[in-house]
Amino acid sequence: MVHMDMCVPLIGLAGFSNSGKTTFLEKLIAELKRRGYRVGVVKHTHHQIEFDQPGKDTWRHARAGAEVVALAAPGGVSLVRSFESDPGPDAVISMISGVDLIVIEGYKRGKWPKIEVYHEGVSERPVIPAEELLAVVSNVPLDSEVICFGLDDALGVADLIERVILKTN
Repeated sequence: MVHMDMCVPLIGLAGFSNSGKTTFLEKLIAELKRRGYRVGVVKHTHHQIEFDQPGKDTWRHARAGAEVVALAAPGGVSLVRSFESDPGPDAVISMISGVDLIVIEGYKRGKWPKIEVYHEGVSERPVIPAEELLAVVSNVPLDSEVICFGLDDALGVADLIERVILKTN
C-alpha cells in the first residue's frame, strides 16, 4: 500500500468518463490552493498520448531511446519517462515531490481513499465499493452509505479532505 509508506497523503478521484471528474477537480484544486496547500495530480488515461511535439529536441531525444527526458524552462519542468507498459500509480507517485496532497484522477482501483464523481445519465450507479469511498460527488441526490456532495461543492469536499486525509481540523 503506497499511501502507508509515503509521507504525502493520497486521495483518488474516480468515476466514468464524462462524469465531470476533471471539471470538479479544477474547482477542488483551486480551493485547496486558496487554503495554502500544494497539490500534485496523477491523471490516468487509457489513450496513447504524445508528450512532445514531433521534431522538437526533447521529442528527438525520446525517440532516440532516452528513458527520461526533462525539459527545464524558467516557468517549470516537464518530465517524460518511458515505460514498456502502463507504469501504474505507484511508479508515477514516486516521481512527485514538494506537495502536501496527491490527487489520483482516473484509477478506480487502489488502496487509497476515493471520492467518486457520479453523473446521472453517464452511468447507472456509482461503481466504487462503499468501503473504499470517502464521499460521492453527484449531480443528483443519492441514497448512499457515504456522504454525498453536489458537483459545485468543492468547499465541502476540501473541508472533508482537510479533516480526514490531511487531519488539520
